Amino acid sequence: MTDTRTLRSWLAVGVSAAAISALAAPAFAQSGQANVIEELVVTAQKKEEALQDVPIAVSAFDQNALEKSKIDGGPNLVLAVPNVNFSKGNFTGYNFQIRGIGSKLVAASGDAGTGIHLNNAPLIANNLFETEFYDVERVEVLRGPQGTLYGRNATGGVVNLLTAKPTDTFEGNLRAEYGNYNTMKARGMVNLPLGDMLALRLAGSYLKRDGFGENIVTGNDADDRDLWGTRATLSFKPSDRLQTWVMWDHFEEDDNRSRIGKQFCTKDNGPANVGGVAFSSAAGGLVGQVQRGFFTQGCAATSLYSADVLGTVNSAGTLGGLFGALGGFQTGDAYAGKVQTPNIRDIESTFDPIYKSKTDIYEFNAVFDLTENVSLNWLSSYTFYKLYTRQDYNRYTPSVGFNATPNPVNVFAAVPGYATAIYPSLFPNGAIRDPQNGTLNRFTTSDISSAYTEQWSHEVRFQSSFDGPFNFNVGAFMTKFRTDGDYYVMFNTGTGYYQINNLFATGNANCVGPAPCVSVDPNADPNRSGHNYYDSYGPYRLTSYAVFGELYWQMAENFKWTLGLRYSIDDKKVLAHSVTLGAPGVGPTPIGTQKVKFKEPTGRFGFDWQPDLGFTNDTLIYGFYARGYKGGGVNPPFSPGIGVVPVSPTFEPEFIDSFEIGTKNTLLDGTLQVNMAAFHYDYKGYQVSKIINRTSINENIDAKVKGVEFESIWQPLDGLRLNAAIGYLDSKIGDASSIDTFNRTQSNSLLTLVKSSAASNCVVTTAHAATALTIANATNPFNLLGVCTLASAAGAGTNIGGGAIAAGTNAFGGLVSEGVAADISGNELPNSPHWTVSLGAQYTWTLGDWDATLRGDYYRQTKTFARIYNSEPDRIKGWENVNLTLTIVNSDMGVEVGGYIKNATNEKAITDFYLTDDSSGMFRNVFYTEPRTYGVSVTKRW
Repeated sequence: MTDTRTLRSWLAVGVSAAAISALAAPAFAQSGQANVIEELVVTAQKKEEALQDVPIAVSAFDQNALEKSKIDGGPNLVLAVPNVNFSKGNFTGYNFQIRGIGSKLVAASGDAGTGIHLNNAPLIANNLFETEFYDVERVEVLRGPQGTLYGRNATGGVVNLLTAKPTDTFEGNLRAEYGNYNTMKARGMVNLPLGDMLALRLAGSYLKRDGFGENIVTGNDADDRDLWGTRATLSFKPSDRLQTWVMWDHFEEDDNRSRIGKQFCTKDNGPANVGGVAFSSAAGGLVGQVQRGFFTQGCAATSLYSADVLGTVNSAGTLGGLFGALGGFQTGDAYAGKVQTPNIRDIESTFDPIYKSKTDIYEFNAVFDLTENVSLNWLSSYTFYKLYTRQDYNRYTPSVGFNATPNPVNVFAAVPGYATAIYPSLFPNGAIRDPQNGTLNRFTTSDISSAYTEQWSHEVRFQSSFDGPFNFNVGAFMTKFRTDGDYYVMFNTGTGYYQINNLFATGNANCVGPAPCVSVDPNADPNRSGHNYYDSYGPYRLTSYAVFGELYWQMAENFKWTLGLRYSIDDKKVLAHSVTLGAPGVGPTPIGTQKVKFKEPTGRFGFDWQPDLGFTNDTLIYGFYARGYKGGGVNPPFSPGIGVVPVSPTFEPEFIDSFEIGTKNTLLDGTLQVNMAAFHYDYKGYQVSKIINRTSINENIDAKVKGVEFESIWQPLDGLRLNAAIGYLDSKIGDASSIDTFNRTQSNSLLTLVKSSAASNCVVTTAHAATALTIANATNPFNLLGVCTLASAAGAGTNIGGGAIAAGTNAFGGLVSEGVAADISGNELPNSPHWTVSLGAQYTWTLGDWDATLRGDYYRQTKTFARIYNSEPDRIKGWENVNLTLTIVNSDMGVEVGGYIKNATNEKAITDFYLTDDSSGMFRNVFYTEPRTYGVSVTKRW
């Protein structure tokens, strides 16, 4: 019989029971007795239980199962867990989505829909999509809203990595792997008993490989890897009643990882005319060329699978292109005629991407038996996380360079000597001296995403194991989190434009100082002093408390009731700073502390019943109601005075009311397991963002989610195992509407999109746009930039056509709107495929002293959408994946030889995309699965 006290010591706290019941995807070890399935013990309810006895939707994988299915890291879990979706995000983040619930918001103060935990301690900033699994006891994926026991509340579920703990036996292993792309991996572990009370376990992992693509400008690899991790765990057991361990986990990466994938764009050249009014033919058509740029959004809203989607942005529809026109640096589109390389892995960047990440995690856990039936568990964790990434913003180089002599259509044309003396002196041969992007005579934009975070968390919990009908699990939790970081966008036309203005205002083009100087940061790595670049900077502080508890009533030998309650307090503060791009002065400008506080009760209530049905060996039936909560937050700082969009300073929390029933069954004398579950979510306040006026605006909408899950394992013969995991998901957004920035007019020909003076977009009637163009033809082409500027609030609330509601009136006497609100009622939640299917088969046979195991895994998900609008440009095709492994083991020698193929069919699958801002030209950063990889490995165990 399992020594539960020892297991409690080694496994510590375990996964939460707060998710409502569904079905488990067991990790199995074949027993020596015929073909009976032997289950893995998990701690899904913070106590040791066989997986088939847990009334929770939890999937668990030990190290052996992870290796055989080639689940190397967090992104691969999507291949094995039903109703899960995974993709990287734009700003070094990712979206691990469970049953349609994930993270589609962008805000430092936002919470993840899926909680990531290491040994049960929550990690707000983490390396789930970067690091590899090594020397783990288990990886557990808990599906469903967290309402009671587990860490901080998460509306989607939890991924919990349980690392292997020290034992009282010497053991060790070393694994070396080599594969295509010159992939070199190494993993190792040594466990050292240190007397009767101490034991030390050391483990490490290393990965280095060439890039999946090439930077065709530098000739170097793109998207390579060079990362490593190490872990040390010391256990101390002075008595049978007390067990403690302390752990240090370190991760480090320094390579050319691409933070984003391919940039998709069908070039939008703008209309040939506006309402029948032609663009000006003055200055040999140069005036009309500038004017036409004010009626393009950069990239057209087309399918991800259009033949021309690997075009390039029309730079005239971007903020950088606007500055290029204002200063006369650029004549027309910098990328005219340019098409990207068709290889989705290749990039064309001025410099190679830079990706640096470092994480240190310290954990302490103590389990003390206060009495024979009551234990005290204390878990404390500290995390330091640092990230720095830098890359080319557009990832392709211009086809047209800067003008050695300025385009005569510019805002400084009337300044004496501008074209003949001032311009060539500041920009010899058209080269702009930009400290951040270097001295170049072509349009260049780069960005930096960085973060520096610290987190403390503590949990104290009391748990009983009485023989009577009543037991409890109660505790308190606290975490403090702080992050400081920046998102910079640096473009040389902006720097050049400010240099001109600084020269006129102060006599020093590169001044750094108070107004009227627009400070130009002299450092290659910006330090927040400059106003010549965009910097989103808002340090965030979180303090979160919770008290929780569950009461268990064993009403009968085979029937149990569970009641759980939790009260959470989330106190969030953002030290807000205004966006100072182009503003006179130096350094960041504080605009005050923005605060939000949420106090919410959550919980769950339900039963689990183990009836004797006769036709099964064991059956569990369960049903639960649970309420999940995820805190709201503060929207990032925005650029004031541009566009017409009212910006809410905060966004509201999410809530899920979940109803779930399920059954777990063992049949055919333990050789078959069949698990089924059904769930229904009433989803309130779904948090989703879109980028407007160079800031992330987070909206709240309601939805309904329902689905079923089926999982089965069958071992019909000794050595043969078959498994299936099938999920069906149906999500529907409630009554809601939202303006789609990718199609603000909703294709209504009576409406026209126009650029603002900050390169944001607005909508006016086509008739009014024609009037404004007529006026500009007779005066100055740059007058068109005033079309989006409100001169008064007159007419606000008026429908100008097609449902576009005016925010006011411009100086031309026309009504100005943000656009037509699209009806999204009944649409699917993003990244929520109707079907996910995982099928696996493996067979083990004996060859003398060697055991060989051949395994194949197949995964497929059906089509989904990247955004709530469910338009054709949002549609992502279904995709599939095939992994194959062959493992040959000699247990007596402790030797294992293996081979593998991942993504055997070399599927080039899109997993998601990120739509950028109006001022960037509305391109989409698209994320892909990895290409086919293969290799061999050798493992030695002692």
